[in-house]
Amino acid sequence: MGMVGGGQGSFIGDVHRRASRIDGMIDLVCGAFSSNPERSLKSAEALGVAPERAYKSFEEMVEKEAELPEAERMDFVAIVTPNHMHFPPAKLALEKGFHVICDKPVTLSLEEAFELQKVVKKSGKVFALTHNYTGYPMVKQARLMIANGELGDIRKVVVQYLQGWMSTAVEETEHKGASWRVDPKKSGIGGALGDIGTHAENLTEYITGKKIVELAADLTSFGAGRVLDDDGNILLRLEDNAKGTLSISQIATGEENNLAIRVYGTKGSVAWCQENPNELTAYWLDKPKQIFTPGGNGTYAESTEYTRVPAGHPEGYLEGFATIYRSFAKEVLAVKEGATFSERPDFPTIDDGLRGMQFIYAAVASNDNNAAWVSLTE
Repeated sequence: MGMVGGGQGSFIGDVHRRASRIDGMIDLVCGAFSSNPERSLKSAEALGVAPERAYKSFEEMVEKEAELPEAERMDFVAIVTPNHMHFPPAKLALEKGFHVICDKPVTLSLEEAFELQKVVKKSGKVFALTHNYTGYPMVKQARLMIANGELGDIRKVVVQYLQGWMSTAVEETEHKGASWRVDPKKSGIGGALGDIGTHAENLTEYITGKKIVELAADLTSFGAGRVLDDDGNILLRLEDNAKGTLSISQIATGEENNLAIRVYGTKGSVAWCQENPNELTAYWLDKPKQIFTPGGNGTYAESTEYTRVPAGHPEGYLEGFATIYRSFAKEVLAVKEGATFSERPDFPTIDDGLRGMQFIYAAVASNDNNAAWVSLTE
């Protein structure tokens, strides 16, 4: 892979590099690691990238790599930049014949998301979005249980993603991640909504298999001087008359990374929390509750497939990312060998990215109209 962004001092760049190596399928061979050319070259040196494949810009990287023989060039581009720099390198890489894996949300604007969807379809290349929480074995177990009807008809979903790291004016310090997240020119029209709300939205649709049809959102900017939301409470209407609530916050003092979801059906319910990812609890109408664990008794083979260590050994955040990378790599290899695209690959795609942007725009529109109900397709 080649990487755009993720240079020295980048938290998420390091996460992507570590995760991509876990299954031994992917090597980092080149990169444009910073918008600052000097910093990009220094980062490449620190990462052990060959000098001739250390680039000063993503444009240079894509152009030079495209000139190499197919067996030598990068196979795909990993984009780990702030939101405003997702669309330009993704579009160029796809048009030059490279597959792409990109951080979320997929683009800066809804208009860019629609345009990128067209580019992906036209290119015939594989595109993945790193909604990494879909990579956890117990998330996949929950999804399979619901798809197989074990919970009966789904009635209600309660999802939350609560953090406290922006309870103070952290953006006024040297915290790079905070400074761009509060800037609409780099983050887009959503603050916490785009950063963590899209994870909650995606997890809801992935686990239940139901799309969010309408929402009513109450968003707030508690931080002094912030123009983007740092807190939100959203009512959901899903397909098949299911209802839900989605709560997000980055000013929930004391919270670390409390992403949790409960799905209630007519026969039972399931509950999963990212801070305790190795347990999925099922509650039943007519029998005692069950606790499923990765690779443990009663788990589906399709869930166990994504466990890498014996039962009882914890897996977590990096492995969730690694699952996306592994599934993406398998699809890329299959396509390189002449296979047709999977109709429903088991990783988030450009279509999920577009759903995320529609979610952001619908929530902002609803909030601007006193929490009126807004369709995600409007």
